[in-house]
Amino acid sequence: MSLDPFDFNGLDPAQTVKVLPRHLAGPGPADVRTAWPFPFDMDWTLQQPDQGTAFTVSPCMRLWTSFVPEPDKSSKGTWTTAANRVPFGQEVWRITFDATTPVELLHDVHAELLDLYHEDLHSDRDRLFEDDTAPPDAYGALFRSGWSHSVKTNGTQTFLSPDGLGGVRHQYATDGSHELAWRAWGGYLSEPQWQARFSFDTPTTLVAALTASMVSTEPLSRTATDVPVHNRPHLYLATATPKQPPSFPLAAPPPPGRGPGRNR
Repeated sequence: MSLDPFDFNGLDPAQTVKVLPRHLAGPGPADVRTAWPFPFDMDWTLQQPDQGTAFTVSPCMRLWTSFVPEPDKSSKGTWTTAANRVPFGQEVWRITFDATTPVELLHDVHAELLDLYHEDLHSDRDRLFEDDTAPPDAYGALFRSGWSHSVKTNGTQTFLSPDGLGGVRHQYATDGSHELAWRAWGGYLSEPQWQARFSFDTPTTLVAALTASMVSTEPLSRTATDVPVHNRPHLYLATATPKQPPSFPLAAPPPPGRGPGRNR
């Protein structure tokens, strides 16, 4: 895909653009059905009031996710996913995303979570709690995409995007005083635009889903007005769709073909 630096000046605010890199595209619409690709017609519970917290629970009641909007905070709210071994039992692991996280990244993590859930249903494994994915599977995509890597003696390693405006930090050694195993962000670490946090015991497979989504070359669609102003100098235009006036077709269009499958 050929990418060109893009100047947003003079662009119609309602025009749709497709941009990269993903970690700077902005959150997009806070739509729970986009963030949570769960089969709500198959016993997954969804509570979504007009305002306030949205909540979903798996049929086994070992997984739950929530979205708490907080428009007055810089994070605009929190997406949370957690797991417990038995219904209503003690929480084993937790993931949180700022509401300013690109919603497509949340979708890819939750789609991987659903895959793990279905795999556990049809096997004698329990990857939701005993995942055997090694950490290199989570940061291999970052190496392949040219992210830098540094290691500190405090047991952390940090990966930074080529533009310096995205990162992933792994706490690979702990003395028991740390709660987070992984942290990802967009923007500068000192003042991130969004953050994702993974507690210890979170399946590394879910971290790998996030890192793969962050470096994916599939662009994200945003209206020009939804792209954060301070990110615009760092974004590349993949394709642009001009704003079209309303039209009335003379005949019904043919049915759409099958779209491409999800790639992670």
